[in-house]
Amino acid sequence: MSTALSVNLNKVALIRNSREGHFPDLVEFGTLCLDAGAQGLTVHPRPDQRHIRPADVFTLAKLVKQFPGCEFNIEGNPFAAPLADYPGLLSLVEQTQPDQCTLVPDSNDQLTSDHGFDLNRDSEKLKPILAKLKTWGVRVSLFMDPDREQIARARDLGVERIELYTGPYAEHFGTNRGSELLDEYRSAAHYAQEIGLAVNAGHDLNLENLPEFLTIEGIAEVSIGHALTVDALRMGMTPAVARYLSICQHSR
Repeated sequence: MSTALSVNLNKVALIRNSREGHFPDLVEFGTLCLDAGAQGLTVHPRPDQRHIRPADVFTLAKLVKQFPGCEFNIEGNPFAAPLADYPGLLSLVEQTQPDQCTLVPDSNDQLTSDHGFDLNRDSEKLKPILAKLKTWGVRVSLFMDPDREQIARARDLGVERIELYTGPYAEHFGTNRGSELLDEYRSAAHYAQEIGLAVNAGHDLNLENLPEFLTIEGIAEVSIGHALTVDALRMGMTPAVARYLSICQHSR
C-alpha cells in the first residue's frame, strides 16, 4: 500500500511574507508539487496570518480542482476567533469546500502545533463543528496523540480520520526512545484502523525518519511542509517532492 503525500505550503508562504508582493508565488509552487505527483496540498491558515493568508486558501482551492484525484486539505483551530480579515476556519472551509479539514488544537501563541486534542475536554465543543462539516461534505481528520483512549473518543465523535502528531517520534528518531515511540505509534495506528478510522500523520517528518515511520501499515496520508521546503532549497521543489513520493510509494 502506498501513502498519499500532501505538501504543506506554509513555509513557502512564510518566505513570501518576508517581503511585499507575491514572490514566491504559492500557485506556482503548488503547481510544481502537483505536477511532480503530490496527491494534495495542505494549508494551515492562522489568525495572525504568519504564513497562509485567507486569500491563499481560495486560490489554492481553485488550483487543486484543476488536478483530478488530488485533494485540498485545510488545517486549523476551529475554536480560534476571527481576527482582522481572518474570517475563522469554518468560514474558509464553507466557502472553499476542501476535500479534508484537519482540526488542530493550536493556540495563537504557539510557534507550531505541538499536541493532539484532549477529547475529554473538547468533545462537546467539537460536536456542533463536526455536524457543520458533515453537512458540507468535508472529510474530517482530528489531530491526535497516539493515545488509544483518545482515539476511541474520536471514533465516537463520528470523524473519518485522525492525524497522528509525529513530533515526539521525530525528536527522538535514531534513539532507543525513538524506537519505543515508533511502537506506540504503530499500536495506535493499528487500533484506529481496527475501529474504523483512517490514519494520517504529520509534523517534523523528513527524508531520514519517514521511511521508518512508514513501516507502520496503512498510513493513508502524510502532510509534510517544513522539511520538504528545506530540501527544496537544496535540490529544487520538483526533485524534493519526487524524493518524498519515492518513500511514500514504497511504504508497506
